[in-house]
Amino acid sequence: MRLFAGIPIVDDARREIIALLGRLREGDWPVRWVHDEGLHLTLKFFGEVAPERLDVIEEAVRFAGQGTGLLDLRLDGLGAFPSLVRPRVLWVGIEGPPALELLYDRLERGGEGIGFAPEGVPFRPHVTLGRVREGHRLPTGGLEEAGRSLAAATFLGNRLVLYESVLTTQGPRYEARLTLELGP
Repeated sequence: MRLFAGIPIVDDARREIIALLGRLREGDWPVRWVHDEGLHLTLKFFGEVAPERLDVIEEAVRFAGQGTGLLDLRLDGLGAFPSLVRPRVLWVGIEGPPALELLYDRLERGGEGIGFAPEGVPFRPHVTLGRVREGHRLPTGGLEEAGRSLAAATFLGNRLVLYESVLTTQGPRYEARLTLELGP
């Protein structure tokens, strides 16, 4: 099973991203777009794991989430990995309080404690929109133009979810294996 921990995107922010994806899908971009129902902010990707490791991963996620309050989050523009010049993954940035980075760090350290290597790159909170097809390029200036229509919608990060990514012929489907309420 493929597992990752993340925060679901809700409310106005979810509607804003779905509207943006609708506009982007209308173009002739060489991108495999994510499904609307799978929008989330990934905090820790565990990867392919044996089912018998689920309990210890759930425990690490529970421990990391303890004491994390509600997170005031905001959409923060479009970007790409590794860069805007040679994009492979397109995303919407997320701005959050220091508690978001602390939660990320706790998940990284907890994962490392049970045998999962840390990411090894600086944390850049984001929601993946799509992946550029191998060997293709985006229209010049297209990402910057699309980004101008994105509103800085806010939302409350109130749940930490351990998802299982189930691969299907229509793309991945995300199923919650554990849901923790954040906050008081």
